[in-house]
Amino acid sequence: MVEKTDRLHRNIKDWGTIGDLIEESNVSFHLVKEGTVLSRDSRSSEKFIYEIRSVMAKHYSDNLSEEVRKGMETKARLEIFPSYAPLGYKNVKGSDGRNVIAVDPVRGPMVQKLYEWYATGEYTIQQVAKKARAHGMAYRSGNRISTSSVHSLLRNRLFTGWFDWNGRIYKGIHEPLVPLEIWNLVQRIMDDRNKNKHPLQSKHKFSFSQLMRCKSCESSIVGEIKKGKYIYYHCTGRKGESDLPCRRKYVREEVLEKQFSEILGQLEVDAEVLEMLKKALRSSRVDQKQEHSGVIRDLRAEYDRLEARIDAAYEDKLDGKVSDELFRRKSDEYHEAQIRCLVEIEYCQNSRQSYMEDGVRLLEFAANARQEFEKQDLLGKRGLLKLVLSNSEFDNGKVSATFRKPFTTLAKTKIIASRETTKKAKTEKWLPGPDSNQRHGG
Repeated sequence: MVEKTDRLHRNIKDWGTIGDLIEESNVSFHLVKEGTVLSRDSRSSEKFIYEIRSVMAKHYSDNLSEEVRKGMETKARLEIFPSYAPLGYKNVKGSDGRNVIAVDPVRGPMVQKLYEWYATGEYTIQQVAKKARAHGMAYRSGNRISTSSVHSLLRNRLFTGWFDWNGRIYKGIHEPLVPLEIWNLVQRIMDDRNKNKHPLQSKHKFSFSQLMRCKSCESSIVGEIKKGKYIYYHCTGRKGESDLPCRRKYVREEVLEKQFSEILGQLEVDAEVLEMLKKALRSSRVDQKQEHSGVIRDLRAEYDRLEARIDAAYEDKLDGKVSDELFRRKSDEYHEAQIRCLVEIEYCQNSRQSYMEDGVRLLEFAANARQEFEKQDLLGKRGLLKLVLSNSEFDNGKVSATFRKPFTTLAKTKIIASRETTKKAKTEKWLPGPDSNQRHGG
């Protein structure tokens, strides 16, 4: 027994697990505020509405997370790298209790080696990656380091003591791993080598390059021009643990384009189903408005509570009960928390107005994604695929992909809607018409 849909699960994986329980067991879920009971014997319409509410709850949660992350910029302004530590560093608690990054004593020296090797100008990135693997360099998970990972590490300014965040460069408080002059030298070498590439490689923009990974070796799939006019895509990586090229099938761009179009077709729904989705969305808006009001009320209460704590700490400082250093540290923590509250309040206020409009636009875009894809030029197609798809795989000429959230959910909802429509059509087929008595002899 739960309050409502968005209290039943918090992520897509849990949602899938619950869906399996509903279909395959005798478990029932009572959604009290929504007046719904979900079980194996529930009507298909009830399951359908549950799917729609789950879509919008996840969509709201994802957007809220994006807004909350804006508070991380405050941390960047305090010269603290506000994200997960890259290879060579690790996330730790600082002396003041804040999350900071520190040099990894095992992998930090290996990152320094990468820069030293490449700065000599004697090695390519592929050769540096091979040397790193030979020296046992690997991620904390145990996975060996790839060529693309080495490229990213050699481009990362963080190792100089500075870091990039949201288009700006900040001086960090973390310990540098690489001298700035070495980092600059590495950037010049990489830039010069990129300029000296074959003109076709540097000037031509391939629509589907690096949108897919090879299923065999997980390397990127890139485009290449053959006979001066035909574009083919193929794997550029190595097969397994060996250094032999991963010999996979070459595929024409037109073939890939058709496959991507068919994948987007999984989101297509007819006008009747689209209207059903909009109707379910409108019914969920009332609950969402109540949710927003409750969230805003709680956030304002939390903001006031933090303000009271700051005032109390200041009084304790004046009375000599706490040191200036302790007061500064605690007041900084409370102010950061207040900023996060204000960010969330602003988002809730704005999204309360645009919730319905955003949801309708999302549904209409998904329903017409295939048609939009086919109307775009090749670069427009690339942008649309990056928006909708993730984790695309290339397997001997065949493309498979998963949708980004919430498109994954919409694709699943389409299947449910199709079953509902099919069931309805079968029922109507056997319903007697207005002249049934006459046809059957009265």
